[in-house]
Amino acid sequence: MACTAEGVAAAVRAAAAVVAEHRGELIDLDRAIGDGDHGENLNRGFAAVVASLDSAVPDTPGGVLKLVATTLISKVGGAAGPLYGTAFLRASAKLGAAGSLDVPALLDALRAGLEGVQARGKAVGGDATMVDALIPAVVAAEKAAEGGGDVAAVLTAAPDAADTGAESTVDLVPRKGRASYLGERAVGHLDPGARSSALLLRAFAEAAR
Repeated sequence: MACTAEGVAAAVRAAAAVVAEHRGELIDLDRAIGDGDHGENLNRGFAAVVASLDSAVPDTPGGVLKLVATTLISKVGGAAGPLYGTAFLRASAKLGAAGSLDVPALLDALRAGLEGVQARGKAVGGDATMVDALIPAVVAAEKAAEGGGDVAAVLTAAPDAADTGAESTVDLVPRKGRASYLGERAVGHLDPGARSSALLLRAFAEAAR
């Protein structure tokens, strides 16, 4: 993936394809502890993002992420739209009008996205939410950068950590979101938001490679 607007748009298209592929899985995960709309809502949102990109790709990486954010916020219902929308919007703001994406900017964007999700959802690690996937992903990305990794290497470090973090939600009692109403009855179920977060990060990494 080139560190340009076109490269970021290609990564977003890859993410949309992964969401479509895993739509049924995300619906099933959400049906077990929520209202079952996570996969459908997220798929609809990313399909709308792709349609917007087909019309015109913004000139900067930050512009692409802002398009993603505004589209998800307007098209995705439930918690996913505001949470993912805020993540992409915060990341976009951090990138500003820069014409390309380097490692420091990428790390700033990832950290800003995580902070946006936490600010919007008020979740911390251990609450059995998407934050449990995102925190270790950001930490892994930062470590990869410290080791001299380029943009592709930094993105590649994130999804394995996100997968592990997502799996940890199976053993947690949810403290935020609709699943929190189930209390201990939700233990044993993978959080759908954590799973979709890991899937998106995996798609971005594959596109970067």
